[in-house]
Amino acid sequence: MPFHRHHHHDHSTTAPFLFPQAHSTVLPDPSTFFSPSLLSSPLPTNSFFQNFTLKNGDQPEYIHPYLVKASSSSLTFCYPSRFHVPAYIYQSFTPDLTISSSDSSGRHVVSSFDDLSVTVDLPPALRFFLVRGSPFITCATLGGSAAPFSISSVNAFIDVSANAARTKHTLRLNSGQTFLCYSSSPLQLIDGELVGVVGDSWLLKTETIPITWHSTKGTNEDGYAEIISALSKDVNGLTSAPITTTSSYFYGKAIARAARLALIADEVGFPDVIPIVQQFLKDSITPWLDGSFNGNGFLYDPKWGGMVTKQGSTDSGADFGFGIFNDHHYHLGYFLYAIAVLAKFDPSWARKYRPQAYSMMADFMTLSRKQQAKYTRLRCFDVWKLHSWAGGLTEFADGRNQESTSEAVNAYYSAALMGLSYGDTHLVSIGSTLAAFEIQAAETWWHVKEGEGLYEDDFTRENRVVGVLWANKRDSGLWFAPAEWKECRLGIQVLPLLPITEVLFHDVGFVQELVKWTLPALSREGVGEGWKGFVYAMEGVYDKETALEKTRGLNGECPEISIKENLSMLTIQGSFCLLSGEETHKVECGRKKGGGFSTTAVGQWHVISVADVDKYSPSSGV
Repeated sequence: MPFHRHHHHDHSTTAPFLFPQAHSTVLPDPSTFFSPSLLSSPLPTNSFFQNFTLKNGDQPEYIHPYLVKASSSSLTFCYPSRFHVPAYIYQSFTPDLTISSSDSSGRHVVSSFDDLSVTVDLPPALRFFLVRGSPFITCATLGGSAAPFSISSVNAFIDVSANAARTKHTLRLNSGQTFLCYSSSPLQLIDGELVGVVGDSWLLKTETIPITWHSTKGTNEDGYAEIISALSKDVNGLTSAPITTTSSYFYGKAIARAARLALIADEVGFPDVIPIVQQFLKDSITPWLDGSFNGNGFLYDPKWGGMVTKQGSTDSGADFGFGIFNDHHYHLGYFLYAIAVLAKFDPSWARKYRPQAYSMMADFMTLSRKQQAKYTRLRCFDVWKLHSWAGGLTEFADGRNQESTSEAVNAYYSAALMGLSYGDTHLVSIGSTLAAFEIQAAETWWHVKEGEGLYEDDFTRENRVVGVLWANKRDSGLWFAPAEWKECRLGIQVLPLLPITEVLFHDVGFVQELVKWTLPALSREGVGEGWKGFVYAMEGVYDKETALEKTRGLNGECPEISIKENLSMLTIQGSFCLLSGEETHKVECGRKKGGGFSTTAVGQWHVISVADVDKYSPSSGV
């Protein structure tokens, strides 16, 4: 049944729109590991401590500089060693130091958290304060009274010494490690000399990025005739080949692709086809917003505070795990892009469906921590790492993970575009800032450049992009393809091709090295034409003519194709190429996540203070 809502022109006084309530059979019970005082507010689904709240809660998390593992009666800390081979880099867990209590009630509890820290209790005795980037692990007793606890290690203690007051103990292990333990009162038996940093704020700046509908560097008018010809065919295909998938991911890609056609037509001065695209978008998007779409739809889960799909509420594998909060920024980013474009061309439709549009954006871009907020704060984006995570409520030995940085960039870029359509300068600012951070992180951690020294030589020599980046690992393989499928590894860091792509790949020298590294893989039998297209698009950054010649030769005959996308000429930097032919993102393995990969992280040094987190009014859903 379609759902209805009374609309008011004054959005500042209306409550945020929520999709119908879900009755999920696949989401875990948050009350198992979260304190009762936290359950009335939205809860994180991609946090740096997520493993502590899933299944038995005993998989380690990398809280720089330690790997930390929780159990029913103890917390174990590891200062990890780093292992590397050409295919991956990871950090191994060894229980270097374990602090335990014999009085524990049986399970640990997350009692508070913020962007940079988490407090873990072992009721009724101990409380641990875990702070990202801190070399200190702080343990306190609960209830204001002394409590018995023990410190142990898998290694042997070869020396334990104390100062005269017995408030500083030096613990030397046969592993070669030395830990210092400071206490507020004498101990009958781990830290370092404190180095204070004084200040009440830290300022983090990033490069300003353009939020525009079209290429910032213009297009070559000599190619307009070819673009218009391709556009006409593509737009005609919208009516002859309607969207048949019910997958929120692939449906989102399909409507975003159609929206891109309208913007290309706008850019090259070919308005004739825009009304056709506009009607297609209206007919395709509206059912997802008013609840009339057959086969799927969006719901709201109040337990965790977030959107799920109808299919995902009963099947954790449906919609690539959207129902357990996997890949939310990817799926919703495509929807927001299409909504932003339709709102640009159809203000009346935009006004009517603004509540739904803002609710979708709020699912992964809420800033507020206020108790009345309906969505958790920054569901995917990590303000310590300065990039997003995609894993959702799935336990992984190596913590959180993200594969596609370009789809993450698309999510925040699309939200900023929606801000342009609605005249919301604050949304434009937040979206562009998060997109800028995501781009900076992609260049730092995913784009592998020789000579930088970030990764070991054997890994750097064999890779130009990281496949899947984990909290505790850098892997060359993908969720859906092995490491040697380099065209997929390039493509998943490029798609979708948009004006923002020219910012993500502004380093022409790196693009040349990336294409050089990828091209030999295209000779492998069975390489999809769409994946070749992304390689040629990158080649077009520095060699337009060669890229165009190769692109015109694409025939679209590819066994992996699942969605037929006849893309028109995309002109980024005035040189990106004509993808005329079938293009797709999904291959046989379908990007379905689960198993097969473990996880490690290189150290972080970012320290930031996030201010003005409550600027959005409840009416915007953020």
